[in-house]
Amino acid sequence: MIQAIGLTSNPRKELPPAVDDVSFAARPGRVTALLGAPGAGKTTTLRLMLELQRGRGITYFRGRPLHEIAHPSREVGVLLSEVPGHPARTIRGQLGMVCAAVGVPIRRVDEVIEVVGLVSLCDERLGTLSRGMDRRLGLACALLSDPHTLVLDDPAGGLSVAEGRWLHGILRAHAAHGGTVLFSTDDPKEAARSADRVITLEGGRLVADQEAADFARTRLRPRVAVRSPHAARLGALLAKEARAAQRSVEVVREDGNRLSVYGSTCADIGETAFRHGILVHQLADEIGDMGPHAALPAESFASATVVTSALLTSASVTSIPTDDAPTADAPATDEPATAVAATGAHTPDEPGPTTESRTRPAASPGARDLPQLPPPIAVRQAPSPLRPLRYELRRATGVGTGYLTAITVLVTSALLSVLLARIGHTPQPRLLAAWPRECPLPPAALGAGLLGALAFGEEFRHPALAADRGTVPRRLGLLAAKLLVASATALALAVLTVGCDLEMLYLVYGRELAGVPADWLSLSASWIGLTVGCAWAGVLAAGIFRSTTAGLAAVLAVPVVVVPLVQKTLAGPSVRKAAGFSERLRELLLMQWPFGGARYIAAGARLVAQPVGGALMLSLTALLCAYLLTTLRSRVR
Repeated sequence: MIQAIGLTSNPRKELPPAVDDVSFAARPGRVTALLGAPGAGKTTTLRLMLELQRGRGITYFRGRPLHEIAHPSREVGVLLSEVPGHPARTIRGQLGMVCAAVGVPIRRVDEVIEVVGLVSLCDERLGTLSRGMDRRLGLACALLSDPHTLVLDDPAGGLSVAEGRWLHGILRAHAAHGGTVLFSTDDPKEAARSADRVITLEGGRLVADQEAADFARTRLRPRVAVRSPHAARLGALLAKEARAAQRSVEVVREDGNRLSVYGSTCADIGETAFRHGILVHQLADEIGDMGPHAALPAESFASATVVTSALLTSASVTSIPTDDAPTADAPATDEPATAVAATGAHTPDEPGPTTESRTRPAASPGARDLPQLPPPIAVRQAPSPLRPLRYELRRATGVGTGYLTAITVLVTSALLSVLLARIGHTPQPRLLAAWPRECPLPPAALGAGLLGALAFGEEFRHPALAADRGTVPRRLGLLAAKLLVASATALALAVLTVGCDLEMLYLVYGRELAGVPADWLSLSASWIGLTVGCAWAGVLAAGIFRSTTAGLAAVLAVPVVVVPLVQKTLAGPSVRKAAGFSERLRELLLMQWPFGGARYIAAGARLVAQPVGGALMLSLTALLCAYLLTTLRSRVR
């Protein structure tokens, strides 16, 4: 069950809040529609419920707010707008990445793909999908973790009639198995046909919370409500006079002594009743339905209606058709014709089945003809520290951006090293790194920083990936996985770059320029530290500022901004401070380092003592502290 209480968005300067004090409930076993015109606040309401937008109020999902649920993505399946993802990622790759994020077995991908009808398109790229296929993929992502609750924003928007009917059939099947379904729409007919309860928003405020039957009867079409002890006689007279005057009037006989008259006015009906001496107890303008069949879903209620229509060109009684039923003409009589709607699985007064366990209850008898759902997940993966790493590996390897970046870096570095050797006056270490003095960073460091900046991004847009914190995930486990993968990528890029440069220099100039420097240990430590540090700076900055551009800017700021500041602070060649470090360390500890460990310690100290190394360490420390601060702040909130 969903309970939304006092949802209010933050004010927008001088404008009123997009959502103001909205409260409602969506019960399990039923489909609830959130109806409103574009701009009424439907999407903002859903984002406030999912804690993806700041504001006031609280939403309970089966008695608990989202931030108190251990695994929210297993409780709530979400679809907001288009499915976010890299256009080059395949459907199977996208679902596999989400599987790793929410901690469900990878075999779940095949089960969900079969249900949503994407088996033949599982290797298609996201950028090539049509609107209908994108909606199917979004529904697959929402159903992937077998959630109890579905929250969908305009799921049938832009779909054909057949596709929309199929999608709402899936939602109805989920509700029939005891789940809770809440979807938004701006189409009143869709809400009346597909939902059991309709919640109407207007201008960010709740204006109606009704059963689908009441909504269809009172809010879809202007009408005149009439109550009279002689309702049948009055209805027949109204139809007869409309035919004589060749006016289009529809009279619907409802329960008891009530009539709903469409196409007439209170004055005309009152005059007719007065002329024939008919007592009238009520005569009022209301908002009525679209006819006895079009707006009322057969699954939600049963009713008996009496329809009498007077048309301009014929004196026949006509029932208004729906998308699924053809128009049927009845013979003209003074007595109203009767049409009885089919009885569904449950009435609106009877709440649907509820369940607090993860076991899916048996479907109701009315759900036999509904689409099949994916089977329930019997065994879930236990919490593991490798889950974030598994997700990060699938995210990084699912698209060709990393491979394309690495190839570009290797080719650029090799050509630049050959060009620098041709020009001359370039030291051997800079020649091997393809690092001209005029450039702030070598190609390998820039490539590592770019790949690090690309590490964050999809988590900020995909609700299934962000659900473990409700808002943007800042879990330290996810950060550690991203830093580890970025380190491995940067290390591989550093080694491959130097190897390619050496090979190119040997092929073009021979052994003269392809030699290994004498101080290769300290140079290797500096080189690896530079590339890994740039990758970490990109990861941390992108995670803090939620932008790939900001991550790359933080990488470039190290040599451009931070290094001059460090040099000015030290005011001298900082390399001298690391001279004799190993001897001083040995004297301090009064022991001999085994396996030449003092050499590695000295190489690390020399790396930190360099201006670039000191600036990089300072930048990484500041970024890490900022990341931890935002993590603690989001948890406190």
